[in-house]
Amino acid sequence: MSYDLIVIGSGPGGYVCAIRAAQLGLKTAIVEKRKTHGGACLNIGCIPSKALLYASEVYEEVAHGLGKLGVTVGKPKLDLPAMMKHKDDTVGANVQGVGFLLKKNKVDAFFGTGSIPAAGKVEVAAEDGSRQVLDTKTIVIATGSDVAQLPGVTIDEKIVVSSTGALELSKVPGKLIVVGAGVIGLELGSVWRRLGAEVTVVEFLDRILPGLDLDTCKQFQRLLEKQGVKFQLGSKVSKVEANGKGAKVTVEPAAGGDATVLDADVVLIAIGRRPYTENLGLEALGVATERGQIVIDSHFATNVPGIYAIGDVVRGPMLAHKAEDEGMAVAEILAGQHGHVNYEVIPGVVYTSPEIACVGATEEDLKAKGIAYKVGKFPFTANGRARAANHTDGFVKILADATTDRVLGVHILGHGAGEMIAEAAVLMEFGGSSEDLARTCHAHPTMSEAVKEAALAVEKRAIHM
Repeated sequence: MSYDLIVIGSGPGGYVCAIRAAQLGLKTAIVEKRKTHGGACLNIGCIPSKALLYASEVYEEVAHGLGKLGVTVGKPKLDLPAMMKHKDDTVGANVQGVGFLLKKNKVDAFFGTGSIPAAGKVEVAAEDGSRQVLDTKTIVIATGSDVAQLPGVTIDEKIVVSSTGALELSKVPGKLIVVGAGVIGLELGSVWRRLGAEVTVVEFLDRILPGLDLDTCKQFQRLLEKQGVKFQLGSKVSKVEANGKGAKVTVEPAAGGDATVLDADVVLIAIGRRPYTENLGLEALGVATERGQIVIDSHFATNVPGIYAIGDVVRGPMLAHKAEDEGMAVAEILAGQHGHVNYEVIPGVVYTSPEIACVGATEEDLKAKGIAYKVGKFPFTANGRARAANHTDGFVKILADATTDRVLGVHILGHGAGEMIAEAAVLMEFGGSSEDLARTCHAHPTMSEAVKEAALAVEKRAIHM
């Protein structure tokens, strides 16, 4: 059977690309190596982690946050198997939903490992050993990413775990050491801290969440420390010795010095992710790569005609929604339309408690580029809805061009930040100014009023501070 398009990988980028292409009239197929669609995001990443994050937040709220609201309950009991079932049920509903959408849009689904023996050909190797070769005019590679390995450390997903294993622990570890203070490490570390683990985060750099706004991250670190998370920054893990009951972790100062040994029941390796391109046949085809990523042009095309790539295997942030937008864009390009992605307006969220959400430039970015800017900042302690809900931690910070007033970046630390960042993204997509945002009526009382007040603060005219 011959297709107009075959997508390899059914994660957020792949399945969105396939559905959009089918909507536009292209005969489309998708190849997935897992038994279920959705990629790492839906199966072992974004979705299951959010289920545990929410469940653990509710557990902590019941344990420590209800009394001040006048709600008296007994000491909560953790039913970890039930919490894990909630996570698994959430995953199941999502992956089944993707399968339904593919079928509804008449996308042919093939399960097995996909490879490209030649341009215009996709081979699917099924689990039972059978193989079939499909013909296609165009191929989109959307194979995503895999866990980055720490040299010399073996991940067994029992004692030394990746994010995958950290979502499947059968009991709360007494001591959890998280290697890496990025998004994944802090999210999963916070889950197990809320459920009772003693959590220590070891990070090579002298700060958490590299790449995010430093001012925001400094306050966030203080909040995490107040919650009980310990940090060893400017430190590297040189050895992890696991036994059947736990592990000993050797930590050294990144700048050199005496090592210390930490005891752990579980060690989470969360130093990032790497593009997954193994066994696709890229080298034999001559597809250009750079630092493990597939090189593409502005239309997502590789240097080999008929082969395109999107998502975590190409440049840009490894975010599901970035991959989705690229999937939409490349499908539209292949159908003769003009799809594009605005990489200046891709929000990012850290789903801890409180959340961090950001879009656009950080202060560090603007300083490095020599761009003059103004800052508007408003704390949630001065927001009525935040006070009423006991969610006064954090602030909204807006960076605007000093000359044109165009909003260049927005950074929110606070409850529900991931939802509030959307209005900033819409504003920036249309080239809006802080004045535009400041003069937009916001409902009262809402947390989002802090966004308006931060916009007012750019010109030092905030009302409620």
